[in-house]
Order: sequence, then structure tokens, then C-alpha cells
Amino acid sequence: MIVDVHSHAWEYPTHFGDDFRAQARRARAGVEVDLTVRYDEYRRAAPADTRTVVFGGKARLSGVWVDDDYVARYVAAHPDTLVGFLSVDPTQPGWEREMEDGHRRLGLRGVKLLPMYAGFTPDDPRLDPLWAYATRHRLPVLMHTGTTFVAQAPLDCTLPRHVDRAAIRWPEVTMIMAHLGHPYEGECIAVARKHPNVYADVSALHYRPFQLYHSLMLVQEYGVWDKVLFGSDYPFTTVTASVQGLRNLNAMLEGTALPRLDPAAVERLIHRDALALLGLD
Repeated sequence: MIVDVHSHAWEYPTHFGDDFRAQARRARAGVEVDLTVRYDEYRRAAPADTRTVVFGGKARLSGVWVDDDYVARYVAAHPDTLVGFLSVDPTQPGWEREMEDGHRRLGLRGVKLLPMYAGFTPDDPRLDPLWAYATRHRLPVLMHTGTTFVAQAPLDCTLPRHVDRAAIRWPEVTMIMAHLGHPYEGECIAVARKHPNVYADVSALHYRPFQLYHSLMLVQEYGVWDKVLFGSDYPFTTVTASVQGLRNLNAMLEGTALPRLDPAAVERLIHRDALALLGLD
């Protein structure tokens, strides 16, 4: 089984506008990505036994707003393969009510935060009600960390050190740092290593293979393979492409003396039962 912990559900132009779509061209070095989410397309580019965490996202600053009802309907259409997460933007009024509604009424089983896209940090005191709620109800929280293509999103908000401060105060919450915090991978790995309930995912990294090789070599040298989860970031890329990218990293080192990634560790990453780790099995 493969568990993809990082997949989007949204529609254009309902959930994001032309500004976000235009800026997204920076995501793949100028190649425009089709941001349309099609479940059948996702499944065709994933092994049959793939289970998927899916979310929308709320970030008024960056022009992204996906109602949790939409995510819940998307998941309800494919309940055997999808696990839904709610999202909140704590800079906007009513977010605490939305959080409880998404969990209690809609049955969404985790939280996706977009700190940089919305303009807040994970250790912001405004989030204390979220961390307390996640602690009480054992909700995993997946956070965007790392760079972005959105000009108005402040990079400072996305540094993994802010997750460290949140994890110190709320150690019982399972937290996942998306995208290995790139280009701050070293900081991300250091944070994941010190907190038992903090993980990172490798979504949307395989198309920068040399950077991903260096990132996973840090994971290997720090001895934290067990803290890294598989993710795709569909529709920016697919499960199959992400798996192939991971498996091809050592191949590009042929003819060099560079150290190799442990192939068995890479396979364990690809097949890690993240649903069990996150309490979602």
C-alpha cells in the first residue's frame, strides 16, 4: 500500500483566481501546471492500493479559499480511498467555528494549515485554540513549510523553526511539515528529529532531483528516515511520477563517488503506513 499524505481538492475559478493561477507558473520553472483536480486522473497515475489524504486550503491573503463542505463531498464520493482534512485561516473571523464544524459535522479527520499563504506562523498565540482542540481530539495537523510561488506570501512564516516552537508547547499533537521544508530542509530535519510526533513529507520535490537527493542524504545522515512520509502534491504532480522520481535518485549518481541513498529506506518511505502513524487507520 502507498499512502499519499498530500493531495489537493479544489476547482478553478471557484476556489482560486487568475492571480494564483498565473503565479503558479513559477512552481515548475515556468511550465504551466494544469491545476484542475480530477479524481479519475489521479487514480490512473497511482497504484491501485493507494490511500490518499486530501484537503482544500484557506488563505485569504493569497486568494485561496476552499470550503470544507466541498472537501467533504469530494471524500464522500470516494470513501474507500480518501481521508479528508479541514482547513482554517486564523487571520479571518469565525475560524474556530469552522474548525469544529469541519470536524464534528463533516467528519474531516485532520487539519491543513497554510501559514505562509495566509500570513501567520504556527506558533502564533491565535492558534492556541486549534492546538488545544487537536490535542483533545487527536487530529493530525499538516502544515505547508518551505518556499512558494506566491509573491504576497511571506517566507518568514514558513520556516520550520516556528513548528519547533509549536511542538514544544503542544507535544501531543502529530504535526507534518510539508515539502521537507525546502529550501530549509536542514532546519526541517532538525525539528523532526527532536520531536517524537513531528514528521515531514516529500511532496512536490522529485522534479528537482539533485535538491531532493541532498535533502534525503541529510535525512539519512541524521538517521530520521522513519520521520519522512510519502506525498505527491497532486495536481502539481502524481503519485507514479513521485515514486519513480524517488527510485531514480541513485541512478543519476552513476560514474561518481557520491554516497548512495539506502534503497531499502527509500522503499520503506514509499510504502510507509502513514495512516497508522497519524492515527487515521
